[in-house]
Amino acid sequence: MPDAGTRLAAQHAEPKINIITTRDLRDALLRGWEDFKAQPSHVVFIALIYPVAGVMLAQLTVTYNIFPLLFPLLGGFALLGPFAAIGLYEISRRRELGMDSSWNHAFGILRSRSIGQIALLGAMLTGLFIAWLFAAWFIYRGLLDLPADVSTPDFLRAVFTTFNGWVMIIVGNSLGLLFAIIAFSISVVSFPLIIDRHVEAATAIKTSIAAVEANPRVMMYWGLMVTGLLVLGCLPVLVGLVVVMPVLGHATWHLYRKVVEA
Repeated sequence: MPDAGTRLAAQHAEPKINIITTRDLRDALLRGWEDFKAQPSHVVFIALIYPVAGVMLAQLTVTYNIFPLLFPLLGGFALLGPFAAIGLYEISRRRELGMDSSWNHAFGILRSRSIGQIALLGAMLTGLFIAWLFAAWFIYRGLLDLPADVSTPDFLRAVFTTFNGWVMIIVGNSLGLLFAIIAFSISVVSFPLIIDRHVEAATAIKTSIAAVEANPRVMMYWGLMVTGLLVLGCLPVLVGLVVVMPVLGHATWHLYRKVVEA
């Protein structure tokens, strides 16, 4: 039986990365769906994320009349998804171990000894989100800069029927893709790894990037699947996120288990 020093060394050793296939992605989603059905974690999202997102978007785009930021807000919200789902990783972890995994354990992660590293990584994703909003706003001001009281029809007409509008679409989406790739690469398995092994944020980020580098094609498919499901979830006025977000959160835990060697 290994002594305490051996166990500690193993805990802080560089995690090894497995090569996965698209079948693993389907299995991770299926397991995420099973976790969702077993523990209705959507209660957390009904009580917190859905109304918060709705109020934020309503306030920022209507009351403060910054409709041009509606799409960047909706798109950038996905950057925070891995951080928002930390409670779901804990539920999946506990269910995997045969422990009590009721939805209230989602908040137990706040008492984790790794909460500082989780918060640090979450702050990095939040910084990326804010940087993306500023970049989107500067692109809009530089190319269109419509009056503050512009109506929605006039805004859409300027975006889709003018040269500068199409340049804004191309440049904005290209830059948004870059932000998404960065956020995805540093967070695809980072939070589950910190929760599971209590590693530092730097180690978790390094492992996450290594996972993407080792499985570029499969990880690209995973990113597209996540994006597609989030878009579907957003279409009915964000109501679909009540199901999509928990399922993706649980599925991410199982993806972590497949990518990072136990």
